[in-house]
Amino acid sequence: MTAEQLRAEAARFQDTIVSDRRFLHTHPGTGFDIKETVDYVKKELSEMGYEPMECGRAGIVAIAGGKNEGSVFLIRGDMDALPVREEADVEFPSENGNMHACGHDMHTAMLLGAARLLKLHEDEIQGTVKLMFQPAEEIFEGSQDMLQAGVLKNPDVDAALMIHVMAGMPFEAGTVVVSAPGVSAPAADYFEIRVRGKGCHGSMPNTGKDPLTAAAHILIGLQEIHARELAMSDQAVLTFGTMNAGTAANVIPDTVVMGGSIRTYDEDTRSYLKQRMKEIAEGIAAAFRTEAEISFGSGCPTLVNDKELSECADKYVKELLGPEKAFSVAQLNAMGGSEKSSKSAGSEDFAYISQEVPSVMLALAAGQPEKGYIYPQHHPMVKFDEAALADGSAVYAYTAMRWLEEHGKEKNGR
Repeated sequence: MTAEQLRAEAARFQDTIVSDRRFLHTHPGTGFDIKETVDYVKKELSEMGYEPMECGRAGIVAIAGGKNEGSVFLIRGDMDALPVREEADVEFPSENGNMHACGHDMHTAMLLGAARLLKLHEDEIQGTVKLMFQPAEEIFEGSQDMLQAGVLKNPDVDAALMIHVMAGMPFEAGTVVVSAPGVSAPAADYFEIRVRGKGCHGSMPNTGKDPLTAAAHILIGLQEIHARELAMSDQAVLTFGTMNAGTAANVIPDTVVMGGSIRTYDEDTRSYLKQRMKEIAEGIAAAFRTEAEISFGSGCPTLVNDKELSECADKYVKELLGPEKAFSVAQLNAMGGSEKSSKSAGSEDFAYISQEVPSVMLALAAGQPEKGYIYPQHHPMVKFDEAALADGSAVYAYTAMRWLEEHGKEKNGR
C-alpha cells in the first residue's frame, strides 16, 4: 500500500463518509445517551466484516488486523453531541434539541471511513489497529469510562492517536496540524459553589444572612488568585458560567448556587488553584455570616503528546497529504505563527488515554473563514466542511499502518 493508493481509496469512499456523517448529524445524542449513534456504528462495522464489541456504558471497540504479530495502535473518534439547538443553515439539521456543534459526527464518520480502508488492507497491517468509538467526551467522562472497561487491554495498546476537526481555520479543508510534543490541551475541572445563608423579607435584611452578597464577593475574590497568586508562567483560566438564587425580587433567598470551570496546563497549578478556591470561598462566606461549600465534578487531566509519536505522525501525514497540507506546530511558528498555536484552550478527555500510553492529537482543518465557515466550535451556527472527511479517514488509517510498519515488531523483541 502506498500513500497515493490509500488517499485515492479514501476519496472513492467520500460519498459514503458524507452519508454516514449526515445520518449522525441528524440523530445526535449527548453524554452516554447516544443509542441511535451506537446502533448505527455497530451496524456499519458489522456490515464491513468487523465484530464490534461494547466497551463501558456506550463505547464501541473494533479490531483491524491482528493477522501479523506486532504492536497495537489505537485510533479514537468521539461520538457525542452538545445540548445546543442547531441554528446552522444546513440541509440536514438536527431537530431533537441537540447538535454536533463540536464536529464529533465528523470524527465518527471519519473513523468509520478508516475502518473501511483498514479492512481493504487488513492482511498488510503489521500488528493490530484498535478502533475506539467513544461517548461522553463533552462531559469528560467517556474516555475514563472506557479505560475502566479495559479499552487499552486485550490486546494491550502501545500508542494512540486522535483527530479533532477545527472550523474557522485559515487552511484548505483536510489540512492537518500535528501537535507539538508536551501538553497541547489543558486539564479541566467543573465546580459548584453552594452558599448557604438565612432567607428573609427584602425589607428586613437584618433578620437574615444574605447569601447573594457573599456569593458576589466570592466571585470577585476568586479572580484575585489569578491576578495575585499565580506567576505569569502559570497559565490558568477560572470561569463562572452560572449563578442561581431566589424567585422573588423582594425576598432574600436561603441559598445561592454558582457553577463554573477551571483550565490549567500544569498539575501543580491545578491542585493549588482548587485548594485556594476552597479556602477563599469558605473564608469570604464566613465573613458574611454564611457558609460556602465547593465541590468539583467531572474533569480531565492535561493532554500530553509523546515526542517520538508526534515526530512520526508529522512524517506520516506529510507522506500522505504532501507538505502543502501537513504542518507541525514548529513549522507554523517559524512561518510567523504565535507560540500559543502549540496549545489549545479547550480541554479534551482523550487526555486520560495520553496519561496511559504514548499519544498524539492532530487538528484537521474543516472550514475556512473566507468560505463562510466563520463560527467557532460549540456555537449553534457552526458548520464544518465535509471536504475534509476523506482525508481525515486516510490520516487515521495511514498513520496507524505506518506506525505499526515501523514499530510493529518491537513488541516481539521485548
